[in-house]
Amino acid sequence: MELGLEELLEIKNSSGIIGNSAGLNRAINVAVQVAVTDLSVLVLGESGVGKEKIPQIIHRYSRRASKKYIAVNCGAIPEGTIDSELFGHVKGAFTNAISDRKGYFEEANGGTIFLDEVAELPMPTQARLLRVLESGEFMKVGSSKVEKTDVRIIAATNVNLQERINDGKFREDLYYRLNTVPIIIPPLRERKEDILLLFRRFARDFSDKYNMPAISLTPEATAILENYRWPGNVRELKHVTDQISIIEKGTIVDKKREISAETLKRYLVDIHSTSLPTIIKGTNQANDFSTEREILYKVLFDLKKEMDEMKILLNDIIDQNPSIRYTLTPNDNRIITDLSDTLKINTQVTPIIHEPIQYHTPAETANDEIVEEVLSLADQEKDLIVKALAKHKNKRKLAAEELGISERTLYRKIKEFGISK
Repeated sequence: MELGLEELLEIKNSSGIIGNSAGLNRAINVAVQVAVTDLSVLVLGESGVGKEKIPQIIHRYSRRASKKYIAVNCGAIPEGTIDSELFGHVKGAFTNAISDRKGYFEEANGGTIFLDEVAELPMPTQARLLRVLESGEFMKVGSSKVEKTDVRIIAATNVNLQERINDGKFREDLYYRLNTVPIIIPPLRERKEDILLLFRRFARDFSDKYNMPAISLTPEATAILENYRWPGNVRELKHVTDQISIIEKGTIVDKKREISAETLKRYLVDIHSTSLPTIIKGTNQANDFSTEREILYKVLFDLKKEMDEMKILLNDIIDQNPSIRYTLTPNDNRIITDLSDTLKINTQVTPIIHEPIQYHTPAETANDEIVEEVLSLADQEKDLIVKALAKHKNKRKLAAEELGISERTLYRKIKEFGISK
């Protein structure tokens, strides 16, 4: 049965929920309808959409309203202590267990327990939770005594549990036990009609709390606000509103500080994504990072390929024009030698000019005799480094500046050539 407008408004006001979108109203309706039962509920939605409001509504409208309501962030409890936190422990169960301790399931007996970020539970704890769901039974850590609890379990997650099941990180039987009634909270980008309402509420709350003029938006800024993707959802919108409220002076219009579009853009870190197509793989952030990393690798490999082609071209030019060898300065030699070290992306780069390039430089002796002095790029480079170090009394930073290379490269070359201080 659908709630009337007055009932819906009363629930929103008492729960601090702002918005009139169809998806949000649907979630509230389902929460109230399922509250009178003891069915398990799984709340789904992206991070920052306000999933914690739904369990509160379910508890308030259930027969358990007079009993305890405990919210547990499963992702914030270390794996080594999660079982003790949820199910309790007996004295001597582990180091520092100096007395018996009640767990959340015992404390919430008769009431409701909300397991936020349930996907973060370790597999052994998932097995214990499944037993509670199936029979209401549990054992404290370090005890063999079976205890009973009568508790309503509501869970929430912002990840794709089907993917976790496929990866062997979440029990399929637990998923079906928790997912008796799913409630989906839509992301803020699908609730465009609610964005300005939320912004005004956050701005007014900030103004009242700190006794400052409230902020408002120009029409252009309003359009940007409503069309931004809001990857952090309501949480991000509140943070942006608070930041602007405390930092920006704006233009005073009707006793409010009016914020322009350009000012607003400075606070929207993902602003450029509003005009670009985005590939979204579920809600798994790890997949998004993997995609970005693959793109970065491709760019770097393409750049490496171009550098290799430039080295080949340069080598061909030198081979076809031997006279160029006589015009190379020491710095040119260093650049050629170091090309192979410029880009190394987990692959072996074969230097194009790695063998010493030998050329003949005429040198006059005391007897005006002409002799041939065989030199290599590596020898010249080593000689330059030795001279630079001697000039600057072995101060590598100054020597590196003199040579036009980084201090790290200089250090590597010193080790490579076996140059002693």
